[in-house]
Amino acid sequence: MARQASAERAWASISRFFDRVKKGIKGKRVGFPKFQKNCRSVEYKTNSWKLSEDRKSIIFTDKCGIGRLKLKGTRDLNFYQPDKIKRVRLVKRSDGYYVQFCISVERVETAPMTGKTIGLDVGLKEFYTDSNGFMVPNPRFLRRCEARIKRAVL
Repeated sequence: MARQASAERAWASISRFFDRVKKGIKGKRVGFPKFQKNCRSVEYKTNSWKLSEDRKSIIFTDKCGIGRLKLKGTRDLNFYQPDKIKRVRLVKRSDGYYVQFCISVERVETAPMTGKTIGLDVGLKEFYTDSNGFMVPNPRFLRRCEARIKRAVL
């Protein structure tokens, strides 16, 4: 799956290049696709990985020789069901390796309807003016600090 994901990214890059050539777009972005030489992340979709029973380690079974990795962190993976984990990404950073989990969660945020609407106008003279007539003056940070900046430079 990780190899398929990298192949999909490469194919998407090539198809975008040919679309730009067909449309005749001139400029900097028409050049050949540039591929990342030192890829620092591998993404696994649904297989080739398995969480341990206690969910304190992850086992990669994709025959690349990664094996078992111990998970450290502040998040409790027991809170999430294993079927909710959609993707796992293994990322190499300068200070070590990290595992990122992409979890499918339905999030619903409802704001109470007040029935009140307001309009905002952003301008140069006033920072903003709302439809109720409230105005906030423009702070003009540069004008206030010009003298100090001039002294600091000299």
